[in-house]
Amino acid sequence: MKKWMRRELLVLAVATVVIACATVPVTERRQLRLIPRSELLAMSFSQYDQFLSENPVISGTSEARMVERVGSRIADAVQLYMREIGREEDLRGYNWEFRLVDDEAVNAWCMPGGKVVVYSGILPVTSTEAGLAVVMGHEVAHAVAEHGNERMSQALMSQFGGAALSAAMRDRPEETRNLWLAAYGLGTQVGVLLPYSRLHESEADELGLIFMAMAGYDPREAVDFWQRMADARGGPAPPELVSTHPADSRRIRDLERALPRALEYYEVALR
Repeated sequence: MKKWMRRELLVLAVATVVIACATVPVTERRQLRLIPRSELLAMSFSQYDQFLSENPVISGTSEARMVERVGSRIADAVQLYMREIGREEDLRGYNWEFRLVDDEAVNAWCMPGGKVVVYSGILPVTSTEAGLAVVMGHEVAHAVAEHGNERMSQALMSQFGGAALSAAMRDRPEETRNLWLAAYGLGTQVGVLLPYSRLHESEADELGLIFMAMAGYDPREAVDFWQRMADARGGPAPPELVSTHPADSRRIRDLERALPRALEYYEVALR
């Protein structure tokens, strides 16, 4: 059997096992994850450090301290939640870090291992600490749900024939780095809505509500935040059919439906 054929069959076998075993917290949706944790975290930490070295990090201000405070509370909530559902192992290797970057983009993101960046341009829209918790809970939820791994795995399958991340970095480093940046939304100007699918966005909304509630932030603030985001964008949004994200009205309806469960966690957190 030719070497390339053996490789493709191996990739297919691995993908089948991963699809059968990997699921998203809360929704339990099965997903494709081809990238081993060790490779994922190594790439994440390297890219995060590079990003911070190339962009103006704000430290020592009240806003920077707020980002760190909210992030720490969200991280504690994530660890508690994952322990409660018996999936604490999913957080193995996480090294939480929360940084505020001086940039007008209305954006934030979280890479694998808990590496979070909030852009200063989103703070006027978050308005309050609870509003910031909406954003950070949502972005951390993307990482915990392994949406980036799923997107990167799909990209590796379609563009590199299922090559391992380490092999892709070795053979085609620039293309692989660009895929990584796209998968995790670094530098995107489309606001806090990263380039995930509508399904990923909805999962992150639901899981993010739980995280912020467990951290002691009122999840009802999420509805107000997304209404402010809609106002901040201005003008008509693209039709949902051609958008990778839920329409504002649909997103708010879905959040309102998810609120009762999140409020149960919030009431426990306040005791």
